[in-house]
Amino acid sequence: MPQVEPTDIERVFRSESGRAVASLVRFFGDIDVAEEAVQDAFVEALRRWPTAGLPPTPAGWNITPARNRGLDRIRRESTRDHREAESQRRHEPDEPEEVGPVVDDQLRLIFTGCHPALALEAEVALTLRLVGGLQTPEIARAFLVPEATMAQRLVRAKNKIRVNRIPYRIPSAAELPDRLRPVLAVVYLVFNEGYVASEGDQLMRSELCAEAVRLARLLADLMPDEPEALGILALLLLTEARRPARTDAGGDLIRLADQDRSRWDRALVAEGQAIVRACLRRNLPGPYQLQAAIAAVHSDAQIAADTDWGQVVALYDQLLARSPSPIVALNRAVAVAELHGPGPALALLDDLDLDRYHLFHAARADLLERLGRHDEALRAYDEALARTTNRAEQALLERARDACSSGAGT
Repeated sequence: MPQVEPTDIERVFRSESGRAVASLVRFFGDIDVAEEAVQDAFVEALRRWPTAGLPPTPAGWNITPARNRGLDRIRRESTRDHREAESQRRHEPDEPEEVGPVVDDQLRLIFTGCHPALALEAEVALTLRLVGGLQTPEIARAFLVPEATMAQRLVRAKNKIRVNRIPYRIPSAAELPDRLRPVLAVVYLVFNEGYVASEGDQLMRSELCAEAVRLARLLADLMPDEPEALGILALLLLTEARRPARTDAGGDLIRLADQDRSRWDRALVAEGQAIVRACLRRNLPGPYQLQAAIAAVHSDAQIAADTDWGQVVALYDQLLARSPSPIVALNRAVAVAELHGPGPALALLDDLDLDRYHLFHAARADLLERLGRHDEALRAYDEALARTTNRAEQALLERARDACSSGAGT
């Protein structure tokens, strides 16, 4: 029997825990019970699988065992007797199944978790935890806040749901548009965590990328008249299309400018571009549509040198006007560097408050190096490395720093 390593079990847990929690929140109607049940099942898997081996369908390990463990926990804790009674009442065989426009468990949980009674950031953070299976440190990095701050935010969101008895029910079709903004943010951030994992040896978590694309397709099917639902699907498809060219044979990260674009997935590019054109015809631009349009401009260029940077900067101007944020301003500055040179771009970066973000320091390092300010560039590379926990990104930054150091020596 092949030996099962703890890393194999952790991989299954990370890829499937969100799906399990989504199903169990629906069953128990309680976040903490669902999360604790999945954690208990994971501990049991760590105990049994190294000797018993992986089950035939590892992805299914966490639903039934976790549900049973959750029921056992409820039965043991007398203070939760009412939860057991409520769970049993809601799941009697003769109870009719709740019907609504959202049938996928994970998408359903996103919509129900993104409740208007919660602050937007709390909605998104909590739903990332429940649906994406992201841990508190990963979510904190996504929001560029300290881990302790994010932990408090998650606790407050759970308490508000409990105290206000916010129901886990399917929103009506009329409620869906009002929930759309945080739902899109969740799907976007799940994809981002998959595209560049916040920590670990691997650049990507492909299962999260695939799940985000799947959810985006469901959203587009569910709400075909919402341009931003189409916009995020186009954005994810055009970004996912680059994945085959993002790493070399050794797994090292390759920058967008250096990628072999013949390796991009042309079917995904064509699908994403077609959706962007459909969005343009509607003339109702939103942040995700504009980001998709920027990705489409990049996909039009056969080589990086052919990129229409004027169009990219113009699109970033629109995006910054509609969705002002330091991250958008950073990306715009990078495009400005290609259009007007590193000097004007560096001036834009120096106005931003993004000290916690490693890519801010990486961008500064690149611009300073291009300006011949090698000592400052080396310090900026060090700042970027100090804030990076993904090994593939660290390796790229180390190579860039080494090249800059060699340039400084000459």
